[in-house]
Amino acid sequence: MTTPARARLRELLDREELIVAPGVYDGISAHLTKRTGHTAAYLTGAGVAASGFGLPDIGLVTQTEMVERARMVVRALGDVPLLADADTGYGAPINVIRTVRDYQDAGVAAIQLEDQAFPKRCGHLPDKELVGADDFVRTLAAALDARTDDGMLVIARTDARGPLGLDEAIRRANRYAAEGADVLFVEAPQSEDEIERIAAEVEAPLLLNLVLGGLTPEQSTQRLQQLGFAVAIHPSAVLAHSTLGTLTALCQLRGIDADEFLPSKPEEFFNLVGMAEWFTLGERYQPARREA
Repeated sequence: MTTPARARLRELLDREELIVAPGVYDGISAHLTKRTGHTAAYLTGAGVAASGFGLPDIGLVTQTEMVERARMVVRALGDVPLLADADTGYGAPINVIRTVRDYQDAGVAAIQLEDQAFPKRCGHLPDKELVGADDFVRTLAAALDARTDDGMLVIARTDARGPLGLDEAIRRANRYAAEGADVLFVEAPQSEDEIERIAAEVEAPLLLNLVLGGLTPEQSTQRLQQLGFAVAIHPSAVLAHSTLGTLTALCQLRGIDADEFLPSKPEEFFNLVGMAEWFTLGERYQPARREA
């Protein structure tokens, strides 16, 4: 038997009206999302990494940490459905099976999986690496087989636009839809024309990710409704304002100007929680490059 939140998400999708899901990442953002009347919420991995653990979104948060955050947010939201980021599924297909089971037990209404290689990084950062489409199809099959409640939707995300171009991203999205994904998510289209192509050429319910300062141009609810998108997630909308409020308060206490700290794009935001330092550490342990 499915949960009221999962049944509610199915009902919303059947209406064919755009679902607007603000990004939530902690107890207060979840409670306020519900109290302000939003019909759905999105558990943002970037927000959980930064707010919950002081980390950038580069694959440092673990499966168990995300599951516990999802469980807490579901409790706060009640019957408001939660769409939850699960990154790459945190390993091989056998790990994905555990991830899906744990997210299902936590009560999420939809789980999102992506075709990046581990360790993943925010979809609006450069230098992303992908797994092969065949590899992700195996991940997707494991996820679909692992759920015991078909009311929990599986969202398949492809990050192919950056490394391989839009044609490959659309090809992958359609393949993942044919394999049984409930909702398709082509990450980081970079123009109005690209958004329109995705809407026209991907034959499945579609999700668009609108990140403040990110690669995708801002879109109105009305425009996305016209194009036929099913879901618009806004992972940074709440987090950005919370960060601004925190910085303003801290700088006022010190009598300094907050403007020098304010990020204008995802990379600058993640540097506030140490991304540059983490990348430096990562480079230290890369294999030595051979001379040509």
